[in-house]
Amino acid sequence: MTMLESIAAARKSGPLPQADGANLFEFHFGADEPVFAGHFPGHPILPGIFQLEMTRLATEKILGYRLSVREIIKAKFLSPVLPGETIQLNLKWNNHDGGIRASAEFFVAGREAGKAVLQLCRTE
Repeated sequence: MTMLESIAAARKSGPLPQADGANLFEFHFGADEPVFAGHFPGHPILPGIFQLEMTRLATEKILGYRLSVREIIKAKFLSPVLPGETIQLNLKWNNHDGGIRASAEFFVAGREAGKAVLQLCRTE
């Protein structure tokens, strides 16, 4: 299973528009997901690249067209995401510098797990 297939299978809900203009998505990666194999042996965690790709894919879902990453402006992984945990992604986006700026905050069981800001561009 590819990373994109794994993320698509893990999406449980969203986009759900929020009062502050964000869109909420929920993802759940089961403990038996291949992504956890080898990352890290004995102490599995979701790789940070998954949070970045979740941001890009969630923005694509909202906008309805393909996007690619032009720049990773910010990526902070604040708390590990463990197998079997549900991740809430709060996503805001706007037009910026000829592309799309996507800002994401990740939460697991009420704790902040990460933040990302990506500059995206439309892919033909």
